[in-house]
Amino acid sequence: MNLDDQLRQYFGTADLEKVPPAAFEAGIERMGVDLGLARDPARRFALWALMHMIDVAPDVDVAFKSADERAAARRFIEVAGDAEA
Repeated sequence: MNLDDQLRQYFGTADLEKVPPAAFEAGIERMGVDLGLARDPARRFALWALMHMIDVAPDVDVAFKSADERAAARRFIEVAGDAEA
């Protein structure tokens, strides 16, 4: 899954600085819907990680039902350099 492709899918560009506020909000909403509908664990995790990187991800305990997925998400947060999990 290519990061630039995902950004283009949800925001129309890979450069988030060029995204107008209304388009950014709409992209975030679409991401949230897709996260809720995604059944493939890898797809869900990748989408959640992208949302985390732009600071719009739901809490780990809300986003993931399995303990393994929550642990992986918390490891991602650690590696990304964030203290919150």
